[in-house]
Order: sequence, then structure tokens, then C-alpha cells
Amino acid sequence: MKFGIDRLVADRALRAPLAGKRVALLAHPASVTADLTHSLDALAACGGIKLTAAFGPQHGLRGDKQDNMVETPDFHDPVHGIPVFSLYNDVRKPTDAMMQTCDIVLVDLQDLGCRIYTFITTLRYMLEAAARNGKAVWVLDRPNPIGRPVEGLTLRPGWESFVGAGPLPMRHGLTLGELGAWFVKTLKLDVDYRVVAMQGWQPDAAPGYGWPLGERVWINPSPNAPNIWMARAYAGTVMVEGTTLSEGRGTTRPLEMFGAPDIDALRVIKEMHGLAPQWLHGCILRDCWFEPTFHKHVGKLCNGVQVHTEGPAYDHRAFRPWRIQALAFKAIRRLYPDYPLWRDFPYEYERDKRAVDVINGGPLLRQWVDDVRATPQDLDAPAVADETAWLGERRDYLRY
Repeated sequence: MKFGIDRLVADRALRAPLAGKRVALLAHPASVTADLTHSLDALAACGGIKLTAAFGPQHGLRGDKQDNMVETPDFHDPVHGIPVFSLYNDVRKPTDAMMQTCDIVLVDLQDLGCRIYTFITTLRYMLEAAARNGKAVWVLDRPNPIGRPVEGLTLRPGWESFVGAGPLPMRHGLTLGELGAWFVKTLKLDVDYRVVAMQGWQPDAAPGYGWPLGERVWINPSPNAPNIWMARAYAGTVMVEGTTLSEGRGTTRPLEMFGAPDIDALRVIKEMHGLAPQWLHGCILRDCWFEPTFHKHVGKLCNGVQVHTEGPAYDHRAFRPWRIQALAFKAIRRLYPDYPLWRDFPYEYERDKRAVDVINGGPLLRQWVDDVRATPQDLDAPAVADETAWLGERRDYLRY
């Protein structure tokens, strides 16, 4: 199969509208061609493309920043002689001055298929800036590595943030190109928007179910996104960032597991199976031990749960990571009623709201966990309603 960048580089006719235009690229470390050439270098080598600027999202164009809210400065690219503007610094929205450096912005970002991944919000901000300044935006499309499944509550009005670009469920099931079209329509943006589509993407095909395993190399789009297994679990495990539990940062399997020094993982798993076994299909939950080398519980031995999606037990249609993680929180609350589960700290520039609520686009999940009377059905019912509504809404934007 071919990603959007591969088609653009290989097809002179596709590149023809770029002739005579000033071109900028929004990219990150996973923005590579099939032969692993970074997209900035591949475009510069094409001939006929005048690169005048580049933009880097969270973690930077080169992906050098490890943690959230660690900002990246602007810099001057020494190879291509162009400014590289950081969209994770003093500003997260492209300024008018930045937009005056180009006529067309090419967006080549590998997404994870989860609302909270900030590249989605950066795409929205770029589209809004382009509409305001009369610039064009082309998305060089890439796979949604977790395919088409939809899961989770829709972000509630008033809960928009840098990790919540709009009323999307946690797992949206769209590619970045498709999401861009959704933004243009729902935000009523007057912008020249185009998608350089993929060829041959089969989001329901085994064994990758979204990612072309064996055909394309996985490059970390952010430092703690090391493999497809993490991407599959992320729509659930990302919620651990809003808690006092470790999400495995500082280990070799970040965001595939959760744990702490003072929980009994086997008891947690048993409690989860007792509460809602129907939510646990499609994967294996394994108790494990780990010691983070940085971040939460650094240097402490943690008992935890790893979500395994890399073996024959993985069932793409049955696997529901958002519900699995919600159920884990509920199990911990039942086993340890006074456990200080919710972490109080500034999260992605939101300082007056609980981090877990920012992540979930509202307080409903946290309230469900803390309500001793609430049953799994009490969370499932609104989630199913939101998921069903989104499946209908997104239908018009599917390109593959």
C-alpha cells in the first residue's frame, strides 16, 4: 500500500498544483516515506517544491521531548535553511506571522486514532489559521493504526481543550485526512482543503486491523508510542495519566499497563472479571511487576496489569480498551475505597479542571467510578448512545 506522502513524492501530476507555491510541512518523527526518508527531506529532494517553513507539533519535529507539557522551541533547520515553528511552545495555534511564510501547508502526521492525541487538535488549529489567512491545507493521509472501531463517551460542550478538539468519542475510527474534512464541515471553515489519499489501505484486514503489519515500519510518533500494541491499548491507558497510578512511563512498555506499589493486581483483575466480564473480551490481562526509571513511582516496585493485544487472543472487534480501563478504576475504588486515585496537577494547559475529566471530555466517568451505587450498565448506556450517534455522523467522511 502507499501512504499519502509516498503518492505525492512518486506522482509529478499530484505535485503539479504546488509549482510556484511556497510550501510548509507539519510533521514529526513518524513522518517518513516507505524507505524511511523523513518527509521533509523527501519533499526537498523532489524538485519543483519550494519549501519555505516547517511546523512541529507536541514532542517536536524530531520528537526529542519526552513528557507532556515539555515545550519545544522554534529553530532554524540547518540542512534546508528554513524556519521550524513549534506548535507546542508559547503558542499552540499557528500565528498569522507563521502563516505568512507559506501558501500551502502539507500535513503529514501519524495519528493513533484517539481523541486525546494532540496532533488532532494541532490539525484543527492549522485549519483555522489557514482559513483565517487564505492558505491551503493538504493532508498526506496515513492509516488509523487501530482501524475503524468506535468507543467511549463524546466530549461534552465546554470541555474542549488541547486534548479535546471537538465532540468526538475517545476512539473515533477516522484517518487524519477524514478528520480534517470533519473539522472543515463542522466548524464551517472556508479553506482550500485537500487529502492526498492512501492507496490500498484495508482497515479491517488481519493481522494489523488498521496498521499494515509486515509491510510498513512503525516509527514512534511520540516518545511513548513504541508499537502498535500500545496504540491499541491507548484509548484506555491514556486515562491513567490523570491518576496517581503509573501508566508505565519509564519502562519499555509504556501505556500498555498500569500499576502502583500499593495495589494487588491479581485482586484487581479478579474484581474486574466479577463486575463486567463482557467488557474484557479480545485481550489478555496479565499481572506483572515493574519499576519505572522516571515519572510516577520512579524507582519503586509496582504491581500492575498489562493489557496484551499482540497474541492469538486478540479480537479486534471485541476489544474495548476504554471500558477495560474504566473497569480497572472501578475495581480499584471498590477494593480500596479511600485510594487517592485522581491526580491533581495541570494537564495539557488546563489548570482548573481535574486531569482525568479533561482526558475524558467531562466528569461522567470519574463520577461513575466514585459512585458506590453505579453499575457497569450506568456507564455503558450513555457510552453506547454516544457511539451509535458517532457511527452515523462519521459515515459521510469515510474515504476507504
